[in-house]
Amino acid sequence: MRTSSTAVERLRGNRATHRNWIRQGSNTAKRELREVTKRSVPRKADLDCLVASMEVEVAALTECFVSPGWRLCFPAAKLPAIHYTLSGCGRMKAGGDSPFALRPHTLVIMPPDRAFHIESRAADDANAPFRSREVSMLSLDLSDKVETFRAGHGDPQVSVICGYFRASYGLSIDLFATFRGPIIEQFEDFDHLSYNLKSVLAELSARRVGMRAMTAAVLKQVLVTLLRRSLMSAKTWTERFAMLSDPQIARAFADMVEMPGAPHSVQSLSQAAGLSRSAFMERFQRAFGQPPMLALRELRMRHAAKLLQAQALNIDQVALAVGYNSRSSFSRAFRQAHGREPSVHRATKRPSGAEHT
Repeated sequence: MRTSSTAVERLRGNRATHRNWIRQGSNTAKRELREVTKRSVPRKADLDCLVASMEVEVAALTECFVSPGWRLCFPAAKLPAIHYTLSGCGRMKAGGDSPFALRPHTLVIMPPDRAFHIESRAADDANAPFRSREVSMLSLDLSDKVETFRAGHGDPQVSVICGYFRASYGLSIDLFATFRGPIIEQFEDFDHLSYNLKSVLAELSARRVGMRAMTAAVLKQVLVTLLRRSLMSAKTWTERFAMLSDPQIARAFADMVEMPGAPHSVQSLSQAAGLSRSAFMERFQRAFGQPPMLALRELRMRHAAKLLQAQALNIDQVALAVGYNSRSSFSRAFRQAHGREPSVHRATKRPSGAEHT
């Protein structure tokens, strides 16, 4: 009878412990949800607009293999870099930062102007010095042959897709321009990033019609997946982007992106942001490194270039569509932005697959 009583008490204790675990897990989930909820992020409609309007372009992509005891070193580049671990385990290190682990499906976005290396320790001696292979800057001409880089001999211990890209809204409005620290996110096979990035490599190797459009569209899917992951996580990296960390400025910029030809002014944009004129000017300059009307002109010139290439409107109609009542004012702004007359741009044949997403 005593044994039975002890068993009952133990069972009750286990149930109480189980309830505590559930309660603690629930409290943790609630805390993370509160962190996500209270975080200052743009409205969903503004984010949708900014994501849809973002132009993504693959500048270069390659596959890298690193054998045990070797290190593959890349120089700094003016563009952000993307790295995705296909198989194996290793480490990556950028500049003076601490190294971080790579395992299958680790996605890394490296900011511009950061040298980095991928390394794999020797299996028999973890303290052995690395042998290094220095890699020159990847060719940013997509007409060149896709390169493959290897550090060491024999079977690689880690395989990584590496490349460079652009994600912008105008001639100089780059999403990653002010980003400083690397983005490191762990995905899984069911997220399909491996399939997406392998398909980009396949497109670059095959060089078929529409290659640029296809690679840009697939890479944009990868970046959107990354953005969604951050928005659902308590440990966000989106706040490190100036334009995404200020919801009021993001709201005004989304209006500019969605309707570049509208009669925007500092006054109307500050009202859309819910800010005073002076506060809006200061915060916009801090987010984009330029005043709002200059950013608006870049957006208008980007839109004008697309309309001219489509050849559905004449130059006067394009000028009106992007907010210019005077053809001469429009032509002057277009020359400053693109270095040639609108008529020349309109008559220039677009290279096969040169569309941006």
